[in-house]
Amino acid sequence: MASRAGPRASGTDGSDFQHRERVASHYQMSVALKSEIRKLNIVHVLIWMLIAAQVVVSQLGLVSHRLVASPYQWEYPYLLSIAPTAFSFLALPRNHISYLVISMISGGLFCVSPLIYGSMEMFPMAQQLYRHGKAYRFIFGFSAVSVMYLVIVVAVQVHGWQIYYSKKLLDQWFTGTQEKKKK
Repeated sequence: MASRAGPRASGTDGSDFQHRERVASHYQMSVALKSEIRKLNIVHVLIWMLIAAQVVVSQLGLVSHRLVASPYQWEYPYLLSIAPTAFSFLALPRNHISYLVISMISGGLFCVSPLIYGSMEMFPMAQQLYRHGKAYRFIFGFSAVSVMYLVIVVAVQVHGWQIYYSKKLLDQWFTGTQEKKKK
């Protein structure tokens, strides 16, 4: 214990720390994983807001279609991907296992599935852009296919890591409950 007289209490050489209690490793891992999942949730919300902005601007006709292209078909079901993120945010503060499981399952259904469909939907246009250098849809002067493929690549990584960390977090939570049952 530190005192005003120096960095260490008198009468100790600093090697008497083994008797102190330590935080169990699964609690430490749980805190670290929750932090990572929160960061990924925030990135997902930002991606979702970009796609929602494109859909709203296009549907309401706020700007010209030359400036912001109309949304692709996959963007509409992707807007449902906010639900898994909401369940994830709800699961983290109180370790709700069921909310996290719902978040993982619906993440595959509402997040990853539309992204896979979107990559297949846009492939012919990407192929045309690559072969002939022609793009017919633009977002702020950039090819809409290129921009949306960039969004898909980032979103797939975010959702993949989110599901991976959620699975590891569930494992840590189950480890903690198993240790409690043994006592």
